[in-house]
Amino acid sequence: MKTTMTIAAASAALLLGAGAAPAHITLDPPEAAVGTTHKAVFRVPHGCAGAATSRLRIRIPEGVIGVKPMPKPGWELEKLHGTYAQPHDLYGTPVSEGVTEVAWSGDLPDDEYDEFALLAYLSSDLEPGTTLYFPVVQECRDGSTARWIEIPTAGHDAHDHATPAPGLDLTAGR
Repeated sequence: MKTTMTIAAASAALLLGAGAAPAHITLDPPEAAVGTTHKAVFRVPHGCAGAATSRLRIRIPEGVIGVKPMPKPGWELEKLHGTYAQPHDLYGTPVSEGVTEVAWSGDLPDDEYDEFALLAYLSSDLEPGTTLYFPVVQECRDGSTARWIEIPTAGHDAHDHATPAPGLDLTAGR
């Protein structure tokens, strides 16, 4: 019995040590087809070094248009609008501006996780076989900030960075 408890305690210590690296904000599902409407869910696994998350800002990459964020009870929602680098086709209608950033403000304790969702159209201008990155800034109650904004360069991937932006792998449309 003592041996089993010692092994369990050692295993728990190893797992806790392995989990000491900061978890990343992730995107689910991790892939979507170009030329389709996509529901993107951003998972926030923790706050900032023990502090509750108070605001989450997501920059919308070029080619992601018709953005409609999902309201969350208890959270304030803000949509920033801007001009696109080039016009995009949204179901037969050319659009040259739209939502370029979404922010939710509220309270997410460090020991809880939550999901923040938006619906958007992935323009047919986007390139299948590439990854589209959504830089995220996580602000916390103690004034600290986690910037999940690193975008891998050629020959690298998100695992090569300490604070990678969530990525969406683009596939060919239907």
